[in-house]
Amino acid sequence: MTRESGTKLSWGERFAALASLGDATRRRLFEYVASAPSAVGRDDAAGALDLPRSTASFHLDRLVRDGLLAVEFRKLSGKGGPGSGRPAKLYRPALAEVGASVPDRSYDLAGELLASAIESSMSGGASVREALLATAYSRGQAAAGGGGPLEQLLTQVGYRPAPDGQGGIVLLNCPFHRLAEAHTDVVCAMNGAFLSGAASACGVPEEKVEEDRSAGRCCARIRP
Repeated sequence: MTRESGTKLSWGERFAALASLGDATRRRLFEYVASAPSAVGRDDAAGALDLPRSTASFHLDRLVRDGLLAVEFRKLSGKGGPGSGRPAKLYRPALAEVGASVPDRSYDLAGELLASAIESSMSGGASVREALLATAYSRGQAAAGGGGPLEQLLTQVGYRPAPDGQGGIVLLNCPFHRLAEAHTDVVCAMNGAFLSGAASACGVPEEKVEEDRSAGRCCARIRP
C-alpha cells in the first residue's frame, strides 16, 4: 500500500485504513470512488449509492482522514472568474489498493525487484542473478531517498530492527518470509543487496550488512 507520492504506508496506517473499511457504507463509497474514471462529488456518490447527502459526506470525509481518499477542488462548469460559482469538493482514491499482514510483509517489493531484474537481464544480457543483485542494491539506495536513519527506513520497508546489545542491529522480521522459505538462496541474496544499498545511502558502511542465520530472524543483520 503506497500513497500517491509513492511512499509506503506504515504498518499502523495500513491497519487503520483496513479498520475504516470495516464499515459497510464506507466500503461501498470507497469502491465507488476507486472505480470511477475521475474524481467524484458527494452528490454523485450519494445518488449512486442511494444515501442521504449528509451520510455520504460524513463517510467520504472519514475516508479522507483515514488516508484512503484524497480531495481536490474544481469548478465543474469549466468556467472561471466572477459568477462562475464555487469550486466543488471532489474525491479520488489516495491508494490504489488496500492490504496488510501480520507480521508485516513486503511481497509487492519482492515482486517488483524480481520482475525488474528479469527485464534487465532480458534486455542487457546479464545473468538474472547479476541483474537481481544490481536491481535490489539500486532500489535500496533509492528507498533511502536523501538519507536519514537506517532503522527508520528498515521499519518502513517491513523489517523489525532491534539493538543487538553490542551496537549493531538485528532484524526480527523478514519482509519476504514465505518467498525466503521456498527460495532461500535467491531471496536472501536479493535481501542482502537491498540492505547494502539502503545502508550505503544512509551513511552506514555496506560491509556492515552481514549474514544472520539465527532462527526466527531475517537472514541479515547490521553489525557494530
